[in-house]
Amino acid sequence: MPPYADSIASFWKGRLAAGPRAPQLPSIQHLLANASMPFDLARSRAQADLLAKAIRGDGRQILLIPGLMASEQRMEALRGILEAAGFRAHGWGMGRNLGPRPDSLEKIDRRVDEIRRQSGEPVTLVGWSLGGLFAREYAKYASTKVGGVVTMGTPFSGDVRANHAWRLYQLVSGHAVDCPPFACTREVKPPVPTVALWSRRDGVILPECAKGRAGERDRAIEVDCTHMGFAVAPEGILAVGKAMEAMAN
Repeated sequence: MPPYADSIASFWKGRLAAGPRAPQLPSIQHLLANASMPFDLARSRAQADLLAKAIRGDGRQILLIPGLMASEQRMEALRGILEAAGFRAHGWGMGRNLGPRPDSLEKIDRRVDEIRRQSGEPVTLVGWSLGGLFAREYAKYASTKVGGVVTMGTPFSGDVRANHAWRLYQLVSGHAVDCPPFACTREVKPPVPTVALWSRRDGVILPECAKGRAGERDRAIEVDCTHMGFAVAPEGILAVGKAMEAMAN
């Protein structure tokens, strides 16, 4: 056996081991159902005009933050419909989301400042999955610049390993899922209006972790979609519009 074999085995074990007690996970059936994502996207593109008319936009600035391993392109269907509905939606400008880095919040801050130069108004953050954690933590970092936070299937509550994504997260980001490179208080509610979108059919994130508990968010809205569907399915896109309306009232 090569002399470096033990160190390689230790490297992978540290990133893949679940710990002394395995957490509850979403069902495999629901996980596999995420393969419907291309069909969900096709439905949204076919119904784009109707979806835009069903959402009451009011000109608010929105920053869309993609999930783990996703690029801004994954958020384009949502962005286009929100803009057609009357919001001003923007990409986060940081390419593919490869997990948090020590300067992630500073980079989001610069992007928010760019958006605010147009109007001076607070920006509403809409984050899908891991992107929702970025949104919640940024809203604590610079609350005066944020009008509200909408999370979509974001595991901000409960066990950080109660999902099918944490191993991928550790492999991609290079650090433990419970030890991000900047201060992170997942379950603490940001000091701005916060709406959590969650689904019983998520399949990637345990529904309870995305729904959160009272005090961890202001409101939770159930959505009938898969985890991948939050950003592309008609049901997910309409739910974002509903969340925006809820924060305005």
